[in-house]
Amino acid sequence: MRLKFLTKMLVATSVLMATTALSYAQELSLKGKTVGVTVVGTSHHWDLQAYKGQLDELKRLGAEVIALDAGRNDQTQVNQIQTLIAQKPDAIIQQLGNIKVLDPWLKKIRDAGIPLFTVDTITPHSVNNTTSNNYGIGSDLALQMVDDMGGKGKVLVFNGFYSVPVCKIRYDQLKYVMSNFSGIELIEPELKDVAPNTVQQAFADVTDMLTKFGKDSGLKAVWSCWDRPSVGATQAIEKAGRMEVRTYGIDGSPDYVEMVANPNSAAGAVAAQQPYEIGKGAAQNVAKFLNGQQVAPITFVSSLMITKANAAEVAKDFLPKK
Repeated sequence: MRLKFLTKMLVATSVLMATTALSYAQELSLKGKTVGVTVVGTSHHWDLQAYKGQLDELKRLGAEVIALDAGRNDQTQVNQIQTLIAQKPDAIIQQLGNIKVLDPWLKKIRDAGIPLFTVDTITPHSVNNTTSNNYGIGSDLALQMVDDMGGKGKVLVFNGFYSVPVCKIRYDQLKYVMSNFSGIELIEPELKDVAPNTVQQAFADVTDMLTKFGKDSGLKAVWSCWDRPSVGATQAIEKAGRMEVRTYGIDGSPDYVEMVANPNSAAGAVAAQQPYEIGKGAAQNVAKFLNGQQVAPITFVSSLMITKANAAEVAKDFLPKK
């Protein structure tokens, strides 16, 4: 009961913060301002929607936008940051990436006197990070998985992007929750998700693991910190006829939400985020800051847990557009 109460309070607070940010931004303008945007990539639904949210809102508020897409290459994003620093915009928004590679360059943005805003990147060098509550997402998805497993069984874990802050948080929350359930085993060595070709590689890896861990092995779940590996894992499970195994992911890509909503699919649950609203919120925080208003260090945008049980009621807005 306490967990449900706290979750409801957090969602309500997140919605209030997002609504408040919007009301402020509508009174502000970025006319005459230049804002640089650098994103690690836009090939994934979440990435693209967050990117579009930033660009649409910045332009609506009157900013000139320098928009750069690194094509899922960390070094390219570093080069983009160098380019943006040289152009001296009024602010920079940076989205995702390998924090170990990027953080020294994020510091250079701050040292250059350019206000830095981040999307899903935790760094001491940013004015604000706009994101989902990944602590809550990580623990809630883990608890949903535990419930579906009946507190017993083996779990395959994809852990290829621990250097990405949001994946680190979600994975650490998974490990913390699992430490309280002695009947659940996380299989080691862990699987390594990749980008690009995430779905194809996950399909191949899970197919191999289903052969290694047969129907009597106690394998019940596959977890990933995002939902692209979960798509490939679900496809592998269904092709092998191993419907006792369910998959769990985070983001809310339409194709994976559709799997969760399908009662005959092996997809178990997804924590569906609002990436467009996250990107939009980052742009609004830039507007607040450049107009002399105080900006909190972090802005949470609410997310939704979609499960087999509630998908018919809540998944509509996340499904593919027909």
